[in-house]
Amino acid sequence: MNALWIVLIVVALLAVWVIFSYNRLVSRRNEVDNAWSQIDVQLKRRLDLIPNLVETVKGYADFEKNALAAVIDAQPRRCRRRRHLPRKARPTRV
Repeated sequence: MNALWIVLIVVALLAVWVIFSYNRLVSRRNEVDNAWSQIDVQLKRRLDLIPNLVETVKGYADFEKNALAAVIDAQPRRCRRRRHLPRKARPTRV
């Protein structure tokens, strides 16, 4: 009779261990699924931000193009003005 009780207790402990192990595995699987879904969310957010970044770069490139054109247009005028200055008034090069 004692052997039967020992076997029943061992079987019950084994069943409890199997249930807890299964629940722990399911919990870990849910954590992994949640982590992957967070990665998907971040990737989608980045994908949504790319058009904004492209528009910002286009605007900055347009600004740089206009600034370069203004510098190029101003350079000949600067050189012409410099030739008409008296020798003493001309800026010296460093």
